[in-house]
Amino acid sequence: MPAELNHTIVPARDPLASARFLAGILGLDVDPPVAHFTPVTLANQVSLDYDRLDDFEPHHYAFTLSEQEFDAALARIEHGGITHYGDPSCQQDGQIYRSKHRTGRRGTYFRDPDGHLMEILTPGGTGS
Repeated sequence: MPAELNHTIVPARDPLASARFLAGILGLDVDPPVAHFTPVTLANQVSLDYDRLDDFEPHHYAFTLSEQEFDAALARIEHGGITHYGDPSCQQDGQIYRSKHRTGRRGTYFRDPDGHLMEILTPGGTGS
């Protein structure tokens, strides 16, 4: 069997609040706790296991969404008053990007309550 990512641990000051934040943006549910983890499982069955930690460096997490899911997530971001950016350095407020290298790919970045840089993006078109 080829290697597959099963889960990753996401450090958070308040795991339940952070899991709810991301799940709300992505239109997912927060799973029941597993030991001291608060998991959010993605469509490909990879789980983000939120774990309480007070001191950590922010990480980057990127999520591929269909065009319709992207539009819905972006609407939830905007409706929630969450600042989003067209670049990973967070300089282009209120923007989305369109990839120059992958036909049709759109995306945007936003910060979660713990400062992690989240990215939502659509699949690239032909040739991506």
